[in-house]
Amino acid sequence: MNGLTLTKSGEVERFTGLLIGSDGKVKKLLGHGEKRPDRGLDFRHDGKGRVLMPGLIDAHGHVMGLGLKAMTLDLTAARSLAEAQAMIAAYAKANPERSWIIGSGWNQEIWGLGRFPTAADIDAVVPDRPVWLERVDGHASWGNSAAIRAAKVTAQTVSPPGGRIEKLPNGAPAGVFVDAAAELVQKVVPAPQPRERDIALSKAQAILLQNGITAIADMGTSVDDWNVFRRAGDAGVLKVRIISYAAGIEPALTVAGAGPTPWLYDDRLRMVGIKLYSDGALGSRGAWLKQPYADAPKETGLGFMDDAKIRNLIVRASMDKLQVAVHAIGDRANAQAISAIEEIAPSYKDDRRWRIEHVQVLDPADIPRLARSGIIASMQPVHQTSDRLMAEARLGPNRLAGAYAWESIRRAGARLAFGSDVPVESSNPFPGLAAAISREDASGQPFGGWQPQERVSREVALAGFTTGAAYAGFADDRIGMLQPGYRADFVLVDGDPLESTPAQLRAIKVLETWIGGQRAYVAK
Repeated sequence: MNGLTLTKSGEVERFTGLLIGSDGKVKKLLGHGEKRPDRGLDFRHDGKGRVLMPGLIDAHGHVMGLGLKAMTLDLTAARSLAEAQAMIAAYAKANPERSWIIGSGWNQEIWGLGRFPTAADIDAVVPDRPVWLERVDGHASWGNSAAIRAAKVTAQTVSPPGGRIEKLPNGAPAGVFVDAAAELVQKVVPAPQPRERDIALSKAQAILLQNGITAIADMGTSVDDWNVFRRAGDAGVLKVRIISYAAGIEPALTVAGAGPTPWLYDDRLRMVGIKLYSDGALGSRGAWLKQPYADAPKETGLGFMDDAKIRNLIVRASMDKLQVAVHAIGDRANAQAISAIEEIAPSYKDDRRWRIEHVQVLDPADIPRLARSGIIASMQPVHQTSDRLMAEARLGPNRLAGAYAWESIRRAGARLAFGSDVPVESSNPFPGLAAAISREDASGQPFGGWQPQERVSREVALAGFTTGAAYAGFADDRIGMLQPGYRADFVLVDGDPLESTPAQLRAIKVLETWIGGQRAYVAK
């Protein structure tokens, strides 16, 4: 085999053999020409010259969202409103027993609509039962008239704080509900049953293992989600390691009590912290900006918390040593989160590893503040390639210097952790690695990269998906690298990520995935 790993110092170490103990941990890396043990082994596996690398860690994903998406209508492939309507109609026809048609993945930016879709657009194909479809970024949902009626939303319904009901000229709800407004309809949508949730986790694990993901930070774990993870762990079928961040203070206290849980099921599961939301998303103009949107001059986005509330929540979590991860996309939301952590961090002298999730748009003046407070920038490289044209339209040319600014953040001294935000994007980490080093999309556009000064090296990109992601989740003492004493989580792949072009990186295939020295996936 051709083995590679990053070390604690960030150097690349090459090896040709891996000795694993009966406890599922690495005992020794064997170099070229180093004698292999010939006795005392339970089994020997020939890597056949393939590349062996640490299992990839997704620093930000939604495990149950991935699994449930695999069980419902997926509109990701729709390239126009007409295609989406055809997919909705076909799914409804194929599932006549379902009282609600549930789905996700739509993106009006790809459709070139120049507007949000409406309830009437769904009514044209499914008028007889409720349809409820989450946008690709999870920050808006689209319903038909039957869904809106079921929720008793009318022209008189007021948009809640942190949300927006899109309205028709006559004041009636148009069909799209942004951020907190989505709960007005979501609360009447039938919840998945426990058995359905268990199936969803099984589907999610299969997808993650196929993509070489051996651990994932689950951002926004509910009590129901945690119970699914525990049932899988109790049954011995929890394979992927899940680092859990509760969906707020209450679920964290219900699950974890007065502090992070211990690692469970041989380091397969731990609730380590909470996730908070400072704003929405750029695509639905919910990201909170310092200045108005370039393409909507009367809008600045949605701030979900005032300054006092975000400080109170961070302090409440920190009192119980729960790690805090704050979703912040717009420059104003990021400034709010940074300011709150700057004020609170000096009160806690121990290792807190404050996290900001996404960090998509920063005022360049705020970039040095991340490192000064020890804030981890948890970012998703594939968002840059997916969002490029939309970001240019939303932000205009003058705010792009602080957009998806990985290298500037790293150079200023802050730590990076990389993920996918699955199911918003695919959990396949190799397109993420390619985006990180090139800032080009799958078709090589734009040539030379978008804001190419923000590209990172291959080693930095790999660290983001391994050692950096492990550090961000307080798991760097057990996973993220192949070193003696660490869990033997690794993948066999058909290309070397440190010697591949961006196009080759995107095409890398996972051949086998191993977790704790046990093979969990083999490509067919």
